[in-house]
Amino acid sequence: MDMGLNNKTALVTGSTKGIGKAIAMELAKEGVNVLINGRNYEEVEQVVNEIKSKFPATSPQNATADLVSIKQREALFDKYSSIDILVNNMGIYEIMDYNDVDDTVWEKYFKTNVLAANGLCKFYLNKMLKNNYGRIIFIASEEAIMPSGQMPQYCMTKSMLLSLSKSLSKLTIGKEVTVNTIMPGPTLSENVYKIIDSIYSDENMAFEEKEKEFMATNLPQSEIQRFIRPSEIGRLAAFVCSPYASAFKSSPIRMDGGMVPTIY
Repeated sequence: MDMGLNNKTALVTGSTKGIGKAIAMELAKEGVNVLINGRNYEEVEQVVNEIKSKFPATSPQNATADLVSIKQREALFDKYSSIDILVNNMGIYEIMDYNDVDDTVWEKYFKTNVLAANGLCKFYLNKMLKNNYGRIIFIASEEAIMPSGQMPQYCMTKSMLLSLSKSLSKLTIGKEVTVNTIMPGPTLSENVYKIIDSIYSDENMAFEEKEKEFMATNLPQSEIQRFIRPSEIGRLAAFVCSPYASAFKSSPIRMDGGMVPTIY
């Protein structure tokens, strides 16, 4: 299906690996010129070159920046002053006991997972409204609406993104601009793959078997009983960015594999 995104420009934050990279790849597949972002120039450049090789009709660009830094965000704005699509994917997470989460940690997570994304929205949203076209997506988590208690500092920030998405969407009334949130469930990122692979030391055991055993033991509430593949989230994001998804407004879109047990 042609998503109608050819020659659009998208900034995907944290797009050198995992979900962010998968979204960038799916957008490039649809003819989008993707701005690849990360803090490491060489890693960003590697993904840019990979996209150029796979999708030569597009023009991916290096958008290296630490988006937590206001100064580096402003430098990014100077270089890329106008975009059609903003995917706020960048974020940090870590399993932590609540008693170990001091004010420094709370502040770090708030600045990284919320304020950086908000800073980008504040700059680009008004331009989208003026052009009467734009797509903003926040990547949250099922933890935003179903906190496990294992990452309180992370869950708080992901819940905040749902609220921010709703507030910003109110500014888009009557415009061909949408603001939505995608909430993935447990996803097979590069780090997750390594962790699962290392838990089961039997070399004769295929990864699919390790994955199945891990899910049954640790995540029995998952209805798909496997990790979501980043490419699946990438395809969903590409659709939400498309003209065919203009009726999605401030929508919390769940792609959690059935992890959340409630109707809403």
